[in-house]
Amino acid sequence: MTNGKLHFEDFTPERAFPLGPLTVSAEEIIEFASEYDPQPMHLSEEAGKASILGGLAASGWHTSALHMRMTIDSFLLNSTCEGAPGVDFMDWKKPVLAGDTLSGQAVVLEARTLRSKPGIGLIRMRSEVDNQRGETVCVLEQAIMFRMRNAQETAP
Repeated sequence: MTNGKLHFEDFTPERAFPLGPLTVSAEEIIEFASEYDPQPMHLSEEAGKASILGGLAASGWHTSALHMRMTIDSFLLNSTCEGAPGVDFMDWKKPVLAGDTLSGQAVVLEARTLRSKPGIGLIRMRSEVDNQRGETVCVLEQAIMFRMRNAQETAP
C-alpha cells in the first residue's frame, strides 16, 4: 500500500526538499482574490501599482496556497502524510507579483514519534520561498504527521 512512498523515517533532520518552480499568472491572482480576498490590490494592476505592493499582488493567503501546492508536488503526494496539526508561523516577506516564478526548499528541523498515536511520527519543517530575483517572499515553519514504515503492518 505504501511501497515507494516517503515514510516518517525518511524525514531526517537537515534533509531538504526542493519547492517549485511555479509561475503565478495575473489571472490566477485575480481568480483567487475574487473568491477569497477581494481587496483592490489583488484584483487589478492599477490598484496594485497605486498600493505599497507595487503591482498586481497575490494575497498572502494565495501565497500560502502556492506554498502548499509546491509542497504537494515536491513530496507530500509521494508520502504517507496523515495531515498536519498546524503552522507555527508564516511570514509574508515580499509581495508575490503577477509573473513571478517561485521556488525554494523545505528543510526538516526535527523528527519525533508520537506516543499518543502509535505508528505515527511528527516532523517540523522550515520552508523558504523566493521569487526569480532571489528575494524571499515567505518563510514558514510547520509540523506534519507521517506514518512509520512498520505501521503499515498493523494498519487496518
